[in-house]
Amino acid sequence: MQGGTRLGFVLLLTPLLLWLGLLIVIPHIDMFLVSIKERVGVGEYDTSLANYGTFFAETLYLWTFLRTAVMSILATAITLLIAFPVSYYIAKIAKGRLQSALFLLCLVPFWVSELVRTFGWMILLRETGVFSSLLQWAGLADQPVEMLYNDAAIMVGLVYTSMLFMVVPLVTTLESLDNAVIEAGYDLGGNGFSVLREIVIPHAMPGIVSGCIVVFMLSLGNYLTPTMLGGKDSLWFTELIYAQFIVRFNWELGAAFGFMLLILSSVIVWATLRLTGQTLRDTLG
Repeated sequence: MQGGTRLGFVLLLTPLLLWLGLLIVIPHIDMFLVSIKERVGVGEYDTSLANYGTFFAETLYLWTFLRTAVMSILATAITLLIAFPVSYYIAKIAKGRLQSALFLLCLVPFWVSELVRTFGWMILLRETGVFSSLLQWAGLADQPVEMLYNDAAIMVGLVYTSMLFMVVPLVTTLESLDNAVIEAGYDLGGNGFSVLREIVIPHAMPGIVSGCIVVFMLSLGNYLTPTMLGGKDSLWFTELIYAQFIVRFNWELGAAFGFMLLILSSVIVWATLRLTGQTLRDTLG
């Protein structure tokens, strides 16, 4: 590699390394160092894994994480079920301006902040909102119906917030599937279900896994949507982390919770890759 080429390569690589180092690697190292501190007095600390022991010893903490993980997995599955037919229609059926218009409609909601989108759902789901009024108008309810502050409202918010991150990798993967292969499947006697099972889904698997990983991680680490749509009594693991850092000023335990969230979510992602037979290179490729 010549000197000018090497210099150009270094200049191109430097912003990425700075971004990874300053915003990801160093903060996580510092968070781990904070998490292994144990207060023994005013301004005095010992190195200990007691904070991690607290996570496993307290049933509430472990149960909250398991509940958050299960609901995140459910939100990911629902997002996939909704996004797959939409993505297939955009990638393989819609043509020209219709295809561009449909993809644009998927992008439009994300032109505003997550806070605004969540407030929109609060307006729709509250007891004086649009849905409650429609139920009363249709005679399906005798009084205003409160649809906020429950798991169903949280699920709606998580799916809506994550939809684009499932649609984009699916559309990208499905567009690379040759229509001739699908036609050959029908010519060989296959029906819609068999073609979907034997051709479309295997080809789209990298996009499916990639989208599921992104949606799961976003749902697991989401704070705003569960707090606003689930109310103050909703059990979400990021709320526990926030409470330790901001409310109780217990940074050591909060850092341990944050690191456990990173470790356990990584384990779940690794298990997903193993079960599907995919690799990170496949999902990113």
